[in-house]
Amino acid sequence: MREPSVKETAFSCPHCGAYTTQYWHSGYAKQLRSDSRLPGIPAADFEKRLGQMNDIEPEEKRRLIEWGKKMRAKILFPGDKPDFEQRPVLNNLFLSECYNCHKWAVWVNEDLVYPPKKYGSLPNQDLPEDVLAVVDEARSIVDLSPKGAAALLRLSIQMLCRHLGESGENLNDDISGLVKKGLNPLVQKSLDAVRVIGNESVHPGMIDLSDDKDAATRLFDLINIIAEQMITQPKHVHELYEKLPDAKRSAIEKRDKEAKGDG
Repeated sequence: MREPSVKETAFSCPHCGAYTTQYWHSGYAKQLRSDSRLPGIPAADFEKRLGQMNDIEPEEKRRLIEWGKKMRAKILFPGDKPDFEQRPVLNNLFLSECYNCHKWAVWVNEDLVYPPKKYGSLPNQDLPEDVLAVVDEARSIVDLSPKGAAALLRLSIQMLCRHLGESGENLNDDISGLVKKGLNPLVQKSLDAVRVIGNESVHPGMIDLSDDKDAATRLFDLINIIAEQMITQPKHVHELYEKLPDAKRSAIEKRDKEAKGDG
């Protein structure tokens, strides 16, 4: 992993995390000349109202709906049509575009201002989407508020345990349950080491005043360990098994039934 920097043409993308080429651009200013002279940001019901309009061609309607979604999602993206008007360069404003995900980052001098810089281990992409969102939020605040990040990470562990069939009520019990399902017992000891389950008064999502950046950093790693052992590895095994010829799978299933005394 290489930290994003204005002194590099390749680094770990602040959006997708891939170490790849980054294309640099200058920033330009164009004065808004609409009637209101204010930024054109679509309302929450933009797509709904657009869908009710019958005087717009389907392709143009599709383009406008996609534009509205990107605007509300606060995604940086270029316009459909290049603008060749004379306009000033904004000194000290730079943009980088990722070769891998094609998303844009905004820099003022050497400082990355968008997207917010994230710390901690990149999350396992096999994590459920809702868990990924919480982990990403924790990564965005861990440098400013390690206590807040640790609280979010405990919550993400609780959510992950529920996804894996546990109650999500008590981390100690949940991790014990996962150990019975195949999670390495050393993970339970690691959790104890960072006071995740040692302090019964601290519940998922609550602030523990004793948390520090080191505790938060370890929690990032632990979430990935749990995801790797309980989600990613079984998924890979299943994928390998599914690639076997049908005759081979039938023979294996017959063998297993006979071993259980079901044949």
